[in-house]
Amino acid sequence: MIDRDNIIKDFIEVELTDEGNFLKVKETLSRIGVSSKQSDNTLYQSCHILHKRGKYYIVHFKEMFYLDNGVNTMDEDDSERRNKIISLLEQWGLLKPVKPLVRERNPFVKVVPYGQKENWNLISKYKIGEI
Repeated sequence: MIDRDNIIKDFIEVELTDEGNFLKVKETLSRIGVSSKQSDNTLYQSCHILHKRGKYYIVHFKEMFYLDNGVNTMDEDDSERRNKIISLLEQWGLLKPVKPLVRERNPFVKVVPYGQKENWNLISKYKIGEI
């Protein structure tokens, strides 16, 4: 049996700077990730916002798979990319991490500007609510 409470305790909890920011963060995260090397204008979303038990978390898609199936495939690059994305959202005034983040390197993430999103194939490797 998967101990989801134990998994969630390691997620990065955040506070939204405004309650209306949930949908803004969700949409913004759909435009942040890793661009494909094989195809122009394809971006793979790295992180999602999770609302669980009255708290908000920014989670890497691999953390969501871990929550679903109990298999943890997160590595250091994934954690650093997630933390970089949280830092960007904080810089943009959308949220604040509850605890300070570990920032060791500066991993590359691609941010597709809102006005250019129609020119991109935005792909999510995880769909919240679909197992």
